[in-house]
Amino acid sequence: MMVIQSPKKTPRKNQPKSPEKGKRAKPPPPPFFAPKNAAPSSAILSSSPAFATPAHPLKPFQAPAPAKAAVLPIILPPATLRPLAFRTFTKKHGLTLTSPALQELATFIGRHCGSGWREEGLAEKVLEEVARTWKNCNGGVIVEGTSPELKDMLKTLEGNMSGGKIMSGPRGLSRQNSLILEPTEAPDHSKTRLGLRPTATLTRDDSQASFGMSGIGFDEEPDDEGLQDVRRWLKVIGAFEQPRYSYNVAKKHFEKATSKPSLLPPASHKTDAFRNRYNVVHQRLLRNESFQTSAVTSARTTGLRRSASTTMQSHKITPISNLLGRHGTNHMLLGMLVLLPTGNIAISDLTGTITLDLSHAVAIPEDSAWFTPGMIVLIDGVYEEEEESIGKGLSGSSGVGGTIGGRFQGFFIGQPPCEKRRATLGVSGLDGGPDHTIGGGFGWIDFLGVGSERAVGSRMRKIEQRLLRQPALADPDSPGRGRVVIVGELSLDVPRSLQALKKILSLYATDPEGSTPMTFILAGNFTTHAVMARGGSGGSIEYKEFFDALASTLADFPTLLTTATFIFVPGDNDGWASAFSGGSAVPLPRNSVPELFTSRIKRVFTAANADAGLSPAEGKGGEAIWTTNPSRISLFGPNHEIVLFRDDISARLRRSSVRLKGKTTAPAEASQPTQTEDTAMSGANPPAPSSPLAPGLEAMDLDATPQPPSPKNTTAGAAAESEAIPYDTVIARKLVKTLLDQGYLAPFRQSVRPVHWDYTTAMYLYPLPTALVLVDTTAPPFCVTYEGCHVMNPGSVLVSGRRGVARWVEYAVGGVTKRGRVRECTF
Repeated sequence: MMVIQSPKKTPRKNQPKSPEKGKRAKPPPPPFFAPKNAAPSSAILSSSPAFATPAHPLKPFQAPAPAKAAVLPIILPPATLRPLAFRTFTKKHGLTLTSPALQELATFIGRHCGSGWREEGLAEKVLEEVARTWKNCNGGVIVEGTSPELKDMLKTLEGNMSGGKIMSGPRGLSRQNSLILEPTEAPDHSKTRLGLRPTATLTRDDSQASFGMSGIGFDEEPDDEGLQDVRRWLKVIGAFEQPRYSYNVAKKHFEKATSKPSLLPPASHKTDAFRNRYNVVHQRLLRNESFQTSAVTSARTTGLRRSASTTMQSHKITPISNLLGRHGTNHMLLGMLVLLPTGNIAISDLTGTITLDLSHAVAIPEDSAWFTPGMIVLIDGVYEEEEESIGKGLSGSSGVGGTIGGRFQGFFIGQPPCEKRRATLGVSGLDGGPDHTIGGGFGWIDFLGVGSERAVGSRMRKIEQRLLRQPALADPDSPGRGRVVIVGELSLDVPRSLQALKKILSLYATDPEGSTPMTFILAGNFTTHAVMARGGSGGSIEYKEFFDALASTLADFPTLLTTATFIFVPGDNDGWASAFSGGSAVPLPRNSVPELFTSRIKRVFTAANADAGLSPAEGKGGEAIWTTNPSRISLFGPNHEIVLFRDDISARLRRSSVRLKGKTTAPAEASQPTQTEDTAMSGANPPAPSSPLAPGLEAMDLDATPQPPSPKNTTAGAAAESEAIPYDTVIARKLVKTLLDQGYLAPFRQSVRPVHWDYTTAMYLYPLPTALVLVDTTAPPFCVTYEGCHVMNPGSVLVSGRRGVARWVEYAVGGVTKRGRVRECTF
């Protein structure tokens, strides 16, 4: 059989080969179907008729990319870079550079800047950029070499450097601000950036000096109509939402807690809470001028006794464990007053405990503050060993339970002096700002989660100046928008309380449009008895009916409901905590009143906003906020911090205070003020600067009824002032000094006023707030300023002993004085 083979087809030169074996290649389209612009626009075609046009046109000539500037790496010793780093980080930016961080920077600069790090100024630009970025990331005062933040900064810089220089433009660091802060919750809970609208463009005037990695810029002149309202810059921060910080003694800085808090933590957290509270007071005390030693003065006075005419004396705190073996020596102790199982009073610090003998102790200044177990106090006295104390009737404990033997004979006792807010945050001047510092401070710590003082404080002050201060200066007599109305204890089960509230609201409802108060604060207890614990007849049903009656009263003032923020602070008799406590002291902080009982009030606000055509989602219209106890109000970021606290702390102080025999024999709450007490508290004859327990004590300013100045340093002048100051004023000053010097809202034992161990940060008054609203029905109503903190107590809305009289406090945030006043009206 003959097989005929077909001839082999010779493939054409221009015929494309089949990409896969066994598949026939698709033939090219005919010429008349080919696209007219098949060749790319950048192709270069041949113009010579002697040669045919190539199948593939020639590509245009492209110049090679410029080679990256080569840098010859060098080994830069850290000691050589130290002077330049000190000038940039410490002198200019107030930062402390550790040795590992200096080593990291020296290695980075030597590798990427080379030999031109000094002559061309390349190292200075790198150090400046790293310092600015570290501050904007809230890295703290100490720059550590092992921190991941520093490594990320250097890694970012490494990719944006050429020839040792930091590039800018599309291939380098962006000149727009690359730092995005946590958004500030607006009243409408919309996503904003520092309280601004999200579409605002972040710009910087000094962008030439920084390449977008430093500084926080935003529109200082917001054109949005909603941002012109002061309430858009107001934020209520609950106790369970506040950031938790603890003081690190080794780093001398505050660190944010990373562990998740719990209402049932392990027992070790109780010790941690005491340790952190002690460390905060101790570092604050060491920053005081009276506790700072001078090396020059110490060298000159070695072996010599200080003369009595020395105006400035340095004091030293002795740990309790260091008292052993130092019988008969004088010391100053800082610790917490505690009660031993034997019934004796003692003082404890982080090193031990020792029994106290306060039979001859005198308060400095005399009768100016309360002293109760649970407070951290300063005691100056003499240590006596166990053999001496046994003979005087005080048995030693022989070191059982950390208590050292012997006793401490106290002669002077006082509160640790508090620190002004500006000194704590490291800013000075009326408007402060990042360019004016006092030492290091903690200005870069965001204690409330609204932005730190050094980051956004100066810009927020400019916005406040435009929205609040300028209208107040233009017309001081007109009612301002920046007013806070504080209504004290509002017992809804008393019908006259609702009548008094209705009268107060009617006074502000007649204000001109745009001049009504921005905030109304209503505090509990909202019932006289613990209704939830069957203190009344109806239980929870009756409790809800009380709030329904409050909703009916608020519905009569739609103007206020659409233009103000109503904040409700619960008391010990409110739900749910009173259901199992029966109205007694419950652990702090405590949660807000459940929404189950307040739904009618929220519907009233929703209806008022709907009738006025306002939408809370757009940031327009009023709202009702049920917050915790205690809680905080932030206005214009960190510029204004108002603490809200409802507690009968004055009566608790009188019940549990330690009576000193050095004072008058009459009870503290019933005794009339003596000449020395009034002189010390009013500032007419302040204690000498060398007083060991009252360094830097300043006079309190009573805002309600200022007294005329009296002659100083004279007995007649002091006696005249003693007669002029009312007794209620002395009690108010005593309460304010005790609370602010402690820097803690519950300075008692856990059995007297329990506190949740993991949420003690919400109880701190450090840094000092700009204002403290203390609703205490057992203390007289007052408005007192102490160390720059304005403390207000409206008391109860119904004046005891006066029928048909309502009382409240009006606080002007944006006024010229920025102080509150106690107001009364009849109904």
